[in-house]
Amino acid sequence: MAKDYSFDVVCRTDLQEAQNAVNQAAREIGTRYDFKGSKSSVSLEDGRITLIGDDDFKLRLVRDILNTKLVKRGISLKNIREEKKEPAAGGTVRQVLELTNGISSDMAKDIVKRVKASKIKVSAKINGDEVRVSGKDKDALQACIAFLKQQDLPMDLQFVNYR
Repeated sequence: MAKDYSFDVVCRTDLQEAQNAVNQAAREIGTRYDFKGSKSSVSLEDGRITLIGDDDFKLRLVRDILNTKLVKRGISLKNIREEKKEPAAGGTVRQVLELTNGISSDMAKDIVKRVKASKIKVSAKINGDEVRVSGKDKDALQACIAFLKQQDLPMDLQFVNYR
């Protein structure tokens, strides 16, 4: 009797680490000389990061500070979906960044299609906001993980529940 092995492909963003990165960025913005007297700020609420800058240049500086803090905390910048800049109160500029949690159905279909096209002897199926890959051989599963890591996907994938 052959035993099936499996793993899940997920996209998760650690919100606690994101909160820590936002707090560090806010602290740096508060202490930097070039932001003295500025209304620039950064905040996180419900998985959405709000950046506020006096103008486009300051907003870009805030985004750069936040990006470095997120990368240091181990959060991939691929998991951030940015909305367009909009004018805010007091002549400032606002931009909202959304942290992705879960794989969208279109992306899950694309992952399943890529796995099937790779001709690796595994089967992939969509389970809500994750993809379950199963097979009879652990080596095939590891080959599938290596294959998915090589793919240039627009989100950072994690591989969990490897059994």
